[in-house]
Amino acid sequence: MTASTELTSEALAAPASVSAAPARPVRRRRTRGSAGAERGILSVADRRRPAVRAGTAVVHALLLAALAVAGLGPLLWLLKAAVTPTQDTLRTPMALFPHGVDWANLATAWTTIHLDIQFFNTVAIATGSWVVQVLVATTGGYVLSVLRPRYARLLHGAVLATLFVPAVVLLVPLYLTILRPPLIGASLINTYWAVWLPAGASAFNVVLVTRFFDNLPREVFEAARTDGAGPFRLFWSIVLPMSKPILGVVSVFAIIAAWKDYLWPLLVLADPRVQPLSVRLPALQQTIELDVYLAALAISTVVPILLFAVFQRMFLRSAGLGGAVKG
Repeated sequence: MTASTELTSEALAAPASVSAAPARPVRRRRTRGSAGAERGILSVADRRRPAVRAGTAVVHALLLAALAVAGLGPLLWLLKAAVTPTQDTLRTPMALFPHGVDWANLATAWTTIHLDIQFFNTVAIATGSWVVQVLVATTGGYVLSVLRPRYARLLHGAVLATLFVPAVVLLVPLYLTILRPPLIGASLINTYWAVWLPAGASAFNVVLVTRFFDNLPREVFEAARTDGAGPFRLFWSIVLPMSKPILGVVSVFAIIAAWKDYLWPLLVLADPRVQPLSVRLPALQQTIELDVYLAALAISTVVPILLFAVFQRMFLRSAGLGGAVKG
């Protein structure tokens, strides 16, 4: 009687112990690409259909063609009109060379209206503005990010505050400063310095370079200081060689901004002998033929196009500068 009772109790206790054990979670296998692909408009199964793939390919081609027409259309039309006679441009502006090509427009624009002088002035202004902006941006970012004096936060806040001031508000103070610069005693009107010096006061470039310097590895700076490198040696031999991406981006921004600037050079460069293309060409619009004027405009766009073609990789990767250097 006792043995049967013990067996019965063990038999009853066995299922209880099994049921009391914690159930293991069931893991579901995820198909490859299902986690991220199903969150879009088309799922993985939809994209595998031939009709859907053909439709998306057609839509992508149409969008790419529309983007090319909107972006390159005006530029291509300008290049076409630069070597087209005036009458053909006025009568059939969208026709492709109805009466041939007139290459003499480019030579006339270069020699007759002295485009070579304005072109040299534009190159000189853009080069000087680039040097001043890179110098101010790199040294300012080096002080705020690497040296970090006690007043660095206050100075950084003052630089950020200038970003909220509209540029038009600064025209009168800047003009009066250029007209009677302190400690010089001579006016800078009708000189390249009148454009170079104000171009260097770019808070945007200083903030951009400062944010890039913040991502540089501090261990390299500490090692250089341990080896006896001073502030100038640290800046010239360590920081600048590691800052080629941001230097390229600032250079592209500086040159393009100086090349297309109109209002400030118009105010401080009244002499036609020192005016850039952006100022001189609108003044000559009423005195020259339309085909010659369009040819001059086409020549003025050559340098920005070549500049972007050379630095396109560095320019397009400017959005990811924060992770360019890993600590």
